[in-house]
Amino acid sequence: MTEETAAKRFKSSPPIIGTHNGHFHADEALAVYLLRLLPTYSPSQLVRTRDPALLETCHTVVDVGGEYSPTNHRYDHHQRTFTTTFPQHSTKLSSAGLIYLHFGKAIIAQHTKLSEESSEVSILWEKLYADFVEALDAHDNGISVYDAKDTEGLQKRFADGGINLGSLVGDFNTNYDDESPQDQNPKEVQRAEDERFLAASTLMGTTFLRKLDYYFHAWLPARGVVHESYNARKQYDAQGRIMVLKRSVPWKDHLYSLEASNPEEKVVQYVLYPEGPHEGAKWRIQAVSVTRDSFESRKPLPEAWRGVRDERLDEVAGIQGCVFVHASGFIGGNKNWEGIKQMAQTAVEN
Repeated sequence: MTEETAAKRFKSSPPIIGTHNGHFHADEALAVYLLRLLPTYSPSQLVRTRDPALLETCHTVVDVGGEYSPTNHRYDHHQRTFTTTFPQHSTKLSSAGLIYLHFGKAIIAQHTKLSEESSEVSILWEKLYADFVEALDAHDNGISVYDAKDTEGLQKRFADGGINLGSLVGDFNTNYDDESPQDQNPKEVQRAEDERFLAASTLMGTTFLRKLDYYFHAWLPARGVVHESYNARKQYDAQGRIMVLKRSVPWKDHLYSLEASNPEEKVVQYVLYPEGPHEGAKWRIQAVSVTRDSFESRKPLPEAWRGVRDERLDEVAGIQGCVFVHASGFIGGNKNWEGIKQMAQTAVEN
């Protein structure tokens, strides 16, 4: 690239974003949307092509071009020499991960109105990568969640491949037009493909923003609530197996992190929380799962309670105010605090 060409490109206003045309994936769909969240790129034109001459005119190019150079605004990951990963992770990045790596903190800071240098932005940056972007990186690079040797002989109970974001974006590649592409004007074919890409990009981007809103407004504030409740848990059970939340918050991630930091302590078996913020709200008891993503509970509620409701459950449990216990024993309810506390203290010793 000559200095003259680079100068012309970098002075373009607004800067042009380039990516490849043809079959598209979730990673570049998200990468383009993320860039356009930033003021510099919000009015940017998008050029979808594999023509090197056209890509050369673009200020920023993602997922095509065979070059990774932040200085030159090139973010491709397909070259054999590419090995870049997100800090403290081993999954090779896709174009989504590359854009998120370089621009994610700025995007988060802009959306939340936090300082880009704040610890909260760093926490959200890591959380969104681990829970959202990394799976896209792995999917695009053909990296399985598990090593093949660990899943040998295992069979899925049902198909779930059609409900992930990669699959949903893939659906946008289908042209439902009655005419075959060879019978259509090439420019019209490209225009229709570009429209489908933008629809896929919007799906990816709005999903990302919903995740960011959830983590900022609910998950992040819950850290303090869970930490306080974890430290106070032994007033309800001497071994610390019952944790009581003052209000319902996303608690799982924070609890598992706290337990990992305190391996010498007994793990929490039940979490209690009110159903709502108003006085007199009913209470819930939830059995903690073995892992964050597991449906298996560490200690399900007593078998005799499962699938039983109301007065009949009062009789079986010997506790007043019972509302229900799920058939699997992972959750139950009571009309008041004293009742839910009794349920937890009975179940923990059962």
